Amino acid sequence: MSVGRLRKVPLREIWPNEARDFTVWLADNLDLLGEVLGLELSLVTREAAAGPFSADILAEDASGSLVIVENQLEPTDHDHLGKLITYLSNLGAKSAVWISSQPRPEHEAAIHWLNESLPADTAFYLVKVEAYRIGDSPPAPLLSIVAGPSPEAKQIGIQKEELAERHILRLEFWKQLLARSRQHTMLHAAISPGKENWISAGAGISGLSFNYVIRMNGAQVELYIDRGDAGENKRIFDQLFVHREQVEAIFGGALEWQRLEDRRASRIRSVLPGGGLADRDRWPEIQEAMIGAMVRLEKALKPEIRRLRESN
Repeated sequence: MSVGRLRKVPLREIWPNEARDFTVWLADNLDLLGEVLGLELSLVTREAAAGPFSADILAEDASGSLVIVENQLEPTDHDHLGKLITYLSNLGAKSAVWISSQPRPEHEAAIHWLNESLPADTAFYLVKVEAYRIGDSPPAPLLSIVAGPSPEAKQIGIQKEELAERHILRLEFWKQLLARSRQHTMLHAAISPGKENWISAGAGISGLSFNYVIRMNGAQVELYIDRGDAGENKRIFDQLFVHREQVEAIFGGALEWQRLEDRRASRIRSVLPGGGLADRDRWPEIQEAMIGAMVRLEKALKPEIRRLRESN
């Protein structure tokens, strides 16, 4: 049996001019692109105007949504990425397809990022175009997806959006708490609000800090012990634990003494009832409870921390 050899064909041998040859050919063969993308595409127009610019191809999918196609028989570049976004926004399309002979890794990453960041009904595709022939056969185009939308990408996008929303909530929560706390203590007076779920102030010994912690459904105050060495952290914790009864008597209630055997750090904390970040209508009372607990925790531990500092 005779077996032919597959040979790659330079794209410019088939389509010498990108606009006059390749774009015209692709507009006449959108079914090939549609098969690769899993879309039913029909041509609306070539050179679709978007202000002073024009998209190579404007197509329509089976649902009637517009699809932008931008071609390059060269490596991808920033200019075409910018054009693609411009056409998508100005023409009201839902999908954008970028076809190139050499997709750059940086632009592949950009397409993945766009699919994670944009609304779920928007899709970006990066497609590589090649051509091959067997023996003396006519050249055959090969289109393959390099980057495109996926359920996983959209889920990542949703998670990022939720995370951004939590960051905004935390920032506002800490702004309010820090403003309230200055009326009762100066412990965190020099601290700026941030997007993390905790804010910290030094306890007088390097590596020891008094922390406020807020979660979606809970809150706590704590002394966190982490001087960078597990053995030293446990030694400090043990020295404080010896005075547990006195500390809790001053604090006015039980504390959780967490040596955290499987971790480098240790902590002493009070978990507060009453809700967390998700309970926005109860923020004032949650913040007041956290501040009150922090004032009592500092008062209870301050003599023991002073004793530690003097002994070292």
